[in-house]
Amino acid sequence: MPSDSMPMIILLGFLIMMSAYFSATETAFSSVNKIRLKNMSQMGDKRARLALNLAEDYDNLLSTILIGNNIVNIASSSLATVLFVGFYGDAGVAISTAVMTVLVLIFGEITPKSIAKEMPEKFAMFSAPIIKTLMIVLAIFNWIFAQWKKLISKFIKVSEDKGITEEELITIVEEAAEDGGIAQHESELIRSAIDFTDIEVAGVLTPRTEVVAVEIGESLEEIKAKFAESGYSRLPVYRETMDDVIGVIHIKDVFTLVGEDITDIIKPVLYITDQVKVSKLLPSLKEQKCHLAIVTDEYGGTMGIVTLEDVIEELVGEIWDEHDDIVREIEQTGEYTYVVEGSSSVEKMFKLFDMDNEVDSATVHGWVTSELEDWPKAGDKFEFERLSVTILEVEERMAKKVEITYTPETEE
Repeated sequence: MPSDSMPMIILLGFLIMMSAYFSATETAFSSVNKIRLKNMSQMGDKRARLALNLAEDYDNLLSTILIGNNIVNIASSSLATVLFVGFYGDAGVAISTAVMTVLVLIFGEITPKSIAKEMPEKFAMFSAPIIKTLMIVLAIFNWIFAQWKKLISKFIKVSEDKGITEEELITIVEEAAEDGGIAQHESELIRSAIDFTDIEVAGVLTPRTEVVAVEIGESLEEIKAKFAESGYSRLPVYRETMDDVIGVIHIKDVFTLVGEDITDIIKPVLYITDQVKVSKLLPSLKEQKCHLAIVTDEYGGTMGIVTLEDVIEELVGEIWDEHDDIVREIEQTGEYTYVVEGSSSVEKMFKLFDMDNEVDSATVHGWVTSELEDWPKAGDKFEFERLSVTILEVEERMAKKVEITYTPETEE
């Protein structure tokens, strides 16, 4: 062994260690969770703030890492060649290549990258001060490579759309739920909030045929009886027909009213179309301090009503109080068989079966009537793509309950 070989061996070990550092740093910053770093930064962690700033400047960071990694790898290969040639003569070149390939692959690439992948935030925070110093030292080289990138970008067009799509956000939420980062009910709430902006009033309204309303000329006793029978706290008031709704009355005002004239207790009501998004309806209801809106059709007639509770239920699910009879809109009765309420949203039903169909109807009853091209009768059946539909109950020409058998797609 040459007398000066020990310092060279120590230097070679240091170069391999630096190769491992650069490899691990690259993996850590490429897989780091920026949201987690941002939260830690807001809590006062200075290293997390530095790591986040470096991650945001990823082009300069990557240039520094690649320059450093190539320098140490080339230097270690050259030093190993000199060392092994001193030991074994001309055969040392081949031996050096074989040994350094194994050493760099195991200790300079695979092992450090595997470790950094398991704890990217911790390693990024550990590495941040060192890599920041190297970025300052290699600033001139980073600037040169930045100009080279600008030149290349003139010939190669790159899409600038780097935002997260709705589908990607839903996937992130699902993965967080599967990994245990958030609870299942929290995942469902987030998904409901994401879908909230796409839901139209037509999918949540109570149809005109099911609306309990008060005519302006009815006696106080008749009005009180309607409140008692329906269990509602508010009822719309109309003049002559339901197409002329003039406002809404509250049960509290009715039972404190002196006399028979309800004109003074009628509150104004909000009028909307069925195409309005519930995400826009909610702030309108809050701004005008309304709990109920009248949904009108293109001719100005009344299609139905939508309440503040209907809108909130789209976010948090069904809300039942002690006076409600619990009704499941969609109830599974078999492996692929469901009983669906005719008044439920046809869009929700299609989502359940993972179908992306668009139909003109808002409710299951409307969809059934459209497919049958006639008023539904108990026992009527029809096929719709992978759905077998049977009418179970009919009430006043309306499909009250429908049984749907779903045939899953066959996987090849």
